[in-house]
Amino acid sequence: MMKKEDLELFRGKKILVTGHTGFKGAWLSELLLLFGAEVTGYALEPPTQPSLFRLLALEKRMNSVKGDVRDLDRLMKVFHETQPDYVIHLAAQPLVRESYRDPVGTYATNVMGTVNICEAVRHSASVLSFLNVTTDKVYMNTERAEGYREDEPLDGYDPYSNSKSCSELVTHSYIRSFFREQGIAVSTARAGNVIGGGDFAADRIIPDAVRAVLAGVPVQVRNPNSVRPYQHVLEPLGVYLEILLRQVQDIRYAGYYNVGPDDEDSLTTGELAERFTKAYGDGASWETGNPDGPHEANFLRLSNQKIRETFGWKPVWNVNRAVEETAAWTKVYRETLLVTEEEQEKAIREETDREILSWLENRIKQGDTIEELEQ
Repeated sequence: MMKKEDLELFRGKKILVTGHTGFKGAWLSELLLLFGAEVTGYALEPPTQPSLFRLLALEKRMNSVKGDVRDLDRLMKVFHETQPDYVIHLAAQPLVRESYRDPVGTYATNVMGTVNICEAVRHSASVLSFLNVTTDKVYMNTERAEGYREDEPLDGYDPYSNSKSCSELVTHSYIRSFFREQGIAVSTARAGNVIGGGDFAADRIIPDAVRAVLAGVPVQVRNPNSVRPYQHVLEPLGVYLEILLRQVQDIRYAGYYNVGPDDEDSLTTGELAERFTKAYGDGASWETGNPDGPHEANFLRLSNQKIRETFGWKPVWNVNRAVEETAAWTKVYRETLLVTEEEQEKAIREETDREILSWLENRIKQGDTIEELEQ
């Protein structure tokens, strides 16, 4: 299980993160910078306004490269110039509803983008470890109660989910055809729904809730009975970094991993909205909104047995703590809306770093000693 001293192993290492301007990519970049990594990001402009990337002023604190994963020549040039040791591929069109509006663009980014990143890794002389992050939606979903395991069929329903299934298959082919012979350690990670401060995406329950409470109106929940596994964004990020490290130490760790919370952290969207509005306070409330829209699964759960057995992993923050931290971050953001840009950056960065260090402290309290914490 990832410890503080494990994160220190990234100090001075060159890490390339695609999709660093997105929500999860910004959290990952901040975490790596906090532990002294030399981080290069490759992505389009932030997909939202505001964005966590801008609020943390990451453009000034890392090597941030504007680029499209569909542009192979540009991607290859960045790999040649930066010579990364580790690569984490997060760049994607990540929204189900957007994939119905633009299936061609979704497949181009999520499938050919994966082909291009695999090509860049294949032709790199520096990469030791590569992780492609996909989604819990890659599986053929029969909406059963038990969680899906890593050896089950990949066949996502909607264009987003299906394009991520294809991204997995592309990576599997490159492993068998090229990476295994080259000795490059490669894995994929199928992550469940993440929540946390700084997510401003459209068509996601927590960002929708944040916009509503900041506007002083009830949160609109389209499908209050849909069940999803929820985890704080730091939970999968810790697993991603552990995979990157472990598979270099022993290539037998390279594989395909579900990264999801325990079963008790699977909630309906209505329950999540209730917990968030309660944690936020200030009279926040929610109500059932317009349910019309394209197909979305009503029930989806992953089995996390493999990462438990392989890495001794267990979640640090349950869904209640994840919601509380998300509400706390949102309040800090609300309080900085009328201050200067510099003051806002300082407050947002302090809160984000506080949560990262608190999460690490809780991880140590679970399984390690105080002496290890103080090292």
